[in-house]
Amino acid sequence: MTAPVSKPDDPALLRIDGPIATITLNRPAAFNAINLAIAQKLEQLAAYIEGADDIRVVVLEGEGRAFCAGGDLQTIGAAAEAGTVTPVVGDLLKHYHAFIETVRRMPKISLSSVHGSAAGAGMGLAFVTDLCIAADDARFTPAYAKIGVSPDGGSTVGIVGTVGSRRALQIFLAEDNFTAQQAYEWGLVAKTVPATELKAATRQLAERLAQNPPAAIAGTKQLVYQAATTPVKQQLDAEEHKIIMAMNTEAFRTAVKKFTSKSK
Repeated sequence: MTAPVSKPDDPALLRIDGPIATITLNRPAAFNAINLAIAQKLEQLAAYIEGADDIRVVVLEGEGRAFCAGGDLQTIGAAAEAGTVTPVVGDLLKHYHAFIETVRRMPKISLSSVHGSAAGAGMGLAFVTDLCIAADDARFTPAYAKIGVSPDGGSTVGIVGTVGSRRALQIFLAEDNFTAQQAYEWGLVAKTVPATELKAATRQLAERLAQNPPAAIAGTKQLVYQAATTPVKQQLDAEEHKIIMAMNTEAFRTAVKKFTSKSK
């Protein structure tokens, strides 16, 4: 499959550098709010990345002053006034949720790099990825309850699995916003760095993650996400299957030879 060619005015851009793919939300004038165009583009880019065997890590970032302001309330508000919320939001979420499903299932590690504001579905996007790195001045704003709605965009998928139900209820219903440091303390953010160092630190972490062989990344990700809902015997069988698959790769044989030669 040929890599999609990004144009400067595309709502989301794709850049590939070796084993690392970077998706940049590209609606800076709207603080990267998610509309139908960006949802469709994200779905397309994720489908390509999922099938690209040479990509091991995908980074999600935002152009401009914010990571992502959430759903495009101008579009959604207009639909509410016109009585067309069901088809308009349904179509938007069909594509956006397809993107989220792909990010969660793909045998690659996804890393969100957050600066500025991450609100609503933008907050959900930050935490639905496998890992998140954030600028120390980043702010996370649940936003949903304030406008009388419940979470979407994978917000409950990423947050509840990390912090548990009680903390999740606190975040969605009792927090106006919270800091990168709080998110770090709650386990939602892997690392916080000064804003001026975010791009370099993101690249460094992505490169570190990309050093893992594909079989290790794919097997670990699948096992970790299914562990909470899988019976013990079934999980142990899955562990056995995944590790034997990985041990049959050249990457494993090379690593073992390197390790055993050092121990002699």
